[in-house]
Amino acid sequence: MKMSITTKTGDRGTTRLFSGEEVSKDSSRPNAYGDLDELVSILGVARCHCPAAETQQAILNLQRALFVAGSEMATAPGGVERLGQRIDAVRLADLERLMAELEEVIEIPNGFIVPGGTPAGAFLDLARSVSRRLERRVVGMCDDGELDNDNLIVWLNRLSDYLYLLARSAEDKPTLVKPE
Repeated sequence: MKMSITTKTGDRGTTRLFSGEEVSKDSSRPNAYGDLDELVSILGVARCHCPAAETQQAILNLQRALFVAGSEMATAPGGVERLGQRIDAVRLADLERLMAELEEVIEIPNGFIVPGGTPAGAFLDLARSVSRRLERRVVGMCDDGELDNDNLIVWLNRLSDYLYLLARSAEDKPTLVKPE
């Protein structure tokens, strides 16, 4: 018998966390990993629009890392031992290394950017803004004691900066709010 994606377990407005607890679909965890799901999807669209294979691979790597972050968001503090991976100092250092490499090869614009220079750049800027929302949700979860991973907060903060850099690398010349 073929399996259906419809489980009907959420028909009461609740969902199960990876760690097994049942929570409202409107609680902080589903809201956070819902934002994460949106971010992963937008990155997929950005990846499809990137002509450079290197940027496509960088985006795919981010999408995979976001699934690691999402599993942590979907796990109550008592269940983190069940996780195979977490956002740790190594992942944070890797992201910072990638940022430094990009900063060496692109010119950082002197001013605010109007998104839309290229389709890939526009989608990366959209992903950046969604990543900021996700970061705010995760900070709230940490403040409420629902998450305990300082590396995750820092990684999400760096993620939006990295997406900014990727967006600039996907454009020939960014459009500034105030023309030069």
